Amino acid sequence: MGKVTGFLEIDRQVHKYQPASDRIRHFREFTLPMSDKEVEKQAARCMDCGVPFCHGPTGCPIHNQIPDWNDLVYNGDWDNAIRNLHSTNNFPEFTGRVCPAPCEEACTLNLEDIPVAIKTVEQAIADKAYELGHVRPQPAERKTGKRVAVIGSGPSGMAAAQQLGRAGHDVHVYERESKPGGLMRFGIPDFKMEKHYIDARATQMEGEGVTFHCGVNVGVDKPVAELLAEHDAVLYCGGSETPRAAGIPGDDFEGVHDAMPYLVQQNKRVGGEDIQSVAWPQEAVVAGGKHVVVVGGGDTASDCVGTAFRQGAVRVTQLDIRPQPPEKENKLAVWPYWATKMRTSSSQAEGAEREFQVATLEFIGEEGQLTGVRCCEVDDRRKPIAGTEFVIRADLAFIAIGFAGPLSSGLVKELDGRLKLVSDSRRSVNVAASDRDYRTSVDKLWAAGDVRRGQSLVVWAIREGRQAARAIDEALMGSTVLPA
Repeated sequence: MGKVTGFLEIDRQVHKYQPASDRIRHFREFTLPMSDKEVEKQAARCMDCGVPFCHGPTGCPIHNQIPDWNDLVYNGDWDNAIRNLHSTNNFPEFTGRVCPAPCEEACTLNLEDIPVAIKTVEQAIADKAYELGHVRPQPAERKTGKRVAVIGSGPSGMAAAQQLGRAGHDVHVYERESKPGGLMRFGIPDFKMEKHYIDARATQMEGEGVTFHCGVNVGVDKPVAELLAEHDAVLYCGGSETPRAAGIPGDDFEGVHDAMPYLVQQNKRVGGEDIQSVAWPQEAVVAGGKHVVVVGGGDTASDCVGTAFRQGAVRVTQLDIRPQPPEKENKLAVWPYWATKMRTSSSQAEGAEREFQVATLEFIGEEGQLTGVRCCEVDDRRKPIAGTEFVIRADLAFIAIGFAGPLSSGLVKELDGRLKLVSDSRRSVNVAASDRDYRTSVDKLWAAGDVRRGQSLVVWAIREGRQAARAIDEALMGSTVLPA
């Protein structure tokens, strides 16, 4: 815990942001860092709550030892706080920036709506690790002689590769795009997380013996059969990248796009790369001077909103078929679980117009070009309400309603008939593998991350990558010292 009476004496404070009028002029991160002393005061608020739900099954998926490193930060012991955080989380600078912080929802102080600022403290510890030089290679003392291939370099693939490399295996990571990171690099906008953090981790991993093979699309450029023959184990971390079909009439109009290709293109543009993606080639799409409609209410939709504003959109409207949630949840009914309540992202706060309980009926246009979106209000069962139709002007529309599983091309296509797939409760079709051993129906092939569990959070991907690495190490060596 932190200070015994800290939660009574110290008010909750989190990172401040640059004003919206300033931050929409660039694609850099816009959080204003707190001083060490301010962070130590926030860590001091961690109370001796008996059962720390924050890092239990309802809070942090990777079981960060949150009370422990809060206490270390409160006492100014940043070195040990960094070591403690790294013991459970390979990439805290990622989660400290883009994780929605279920740990704070599960915090005992959240019963009073003043949870410990866990995410703020985590990011501060991660940034301090760079400042103090703690992000350096930790190569294995002995090599095992085993070769492992990891397909995909998103958070699950990178976490697994780092763990396997530190266990002494010869690890090769295959990434179809030009640089490591997967959709963590190309899907998450730079204003949420700058990509030099991924570069630094890739450099660290290379120093630990991990080899990255970028520009290799497994199942297209290199057959999966070759990987299985050349390696003792292959881990598939390809992510959930198939856009969920919206089935909205008029989606073939010029100006209607899936969300992810738009985000990938802008991230490549910011990174000074060719904007054409291997998975999502399309013409240049820029929102400058246009009226934009975003269909969907999740994080990807919010990222489209922030990107459109930075490109100079005149107006951005976000449509959500769900009812507007309450401003405050019933704590006794939902705590310590994630609550459905009104949340406003930093991108939405930059000026987005949000429409709740609205269905998108049709994209309309003239001469093949989108001109508007026809909508209507819906009841609690999401059924259209007669007489409520209206049209929103739109030059661009982005569909951001989630993902339905891994791409059907590449590895999945090559292993058709051998690789077992399974549908989940969200109608996503994922690779079948248990969360105990992560083995697929194909010999020597494991799967982890969104490709196995469906679209989820970065923190869940890191957890699955770490657990899959442990399962592979145990299968190859007969035992393992890697943490679960």
